Amino acid sequence: MAGWLALMLTVAVAGRETTRELNVFQIMEVRAILGFLMLYPLIRMNGGFTTMRTSRPLQHIGRNLIHYCAQLGWFFALTLIPLGQVVAIEFTMPIWTAILAASFLGERMTVWKTAAIVLGVVGVIIIVRPATGTINPGQLIALGAAVGFGISITMMKSLTRTEPTLAIIFWMLVIQSAAGFLPSLYIWQWPSAYAWGWLVVIAFCGTFSHYCMARAMLYADATVVIPMDFLRVPLSAAAGWLIYSERLDMFTVMGAALILTGNLLNLKAVAQVPARAGT
Repeated sequence: MAGWLALMLTVAVAGRETTRELNVFQIMEVRAILGFLMLYPLIRMNGGFTTMRTSRPLQHIGRNLIHYCAQLGWFFALTLIPLGQVVAIEFTMPIWTAILAASFLGERMTVWKTAAIVLGVVGVIIIVRPATGTINPGQLIALGAAVGFGISITMMKSLTRTEPTLAIIFWMLVIQSAAGFLPSLYIWQWPSAYAWGWLVVIAFCGTFSHYCMARAMLYADATVVIPMDFLRVPLSAAAGWLIYSERLDMFTVMGAALILTGNLLNLKAVAQVPARAGT
């Protein structure tokens, strides 16, 4: 999850820079193609394409089409509202993930998991402080992307029970590149050298962040893993302040403190379970 956090923070900055020049469909297509090339050595080292066979093609297709639409919305929202706010709104996602994981995957909602989610959501609200009056379309787009990410992550957790991590990432890249081929071809413009540099960063970080997430899902429940992702909110707010001079104030610090507290409580409770089992 530490790998996921670092890579996704880098993707957010790279996405902000790349959308200054390129359409989101083109960014997603180049990301998928470059990501596949970067993943290929790992595929070769683990037995080649024969090991990428799957008995659950429909779930791969459904999961990746939902994730593709959510990712498009996320990149588009980066062009409309501040970086910290995009990531903060995205963190309604753990609510949907926790509900879906408990409903369809049989995961148990403990007091500590619930506390981590509640404290995380309260922290996000303190950071964003939704204004009364008109609603920015970028906020609605970011919220829709959050729902899509929640569905996608729940389906990924289900896939980790039967599918190798590499196969999950392989099918993500194949399906998403096929989904975006025609739209990206229609609006294609050749990127500048500056944009190509950021596209390579997006491809690397976007691909291997999902590898980190899938591995984390293999070792822990979704309701344990996802609350840790709340840390991306204060980290993104800090990046927005340092790089883009976006506001960072006491409310952000207070929200970050609540998010961190919830994560520590949740992780402490998880660590105590094996200790009790051992004794």
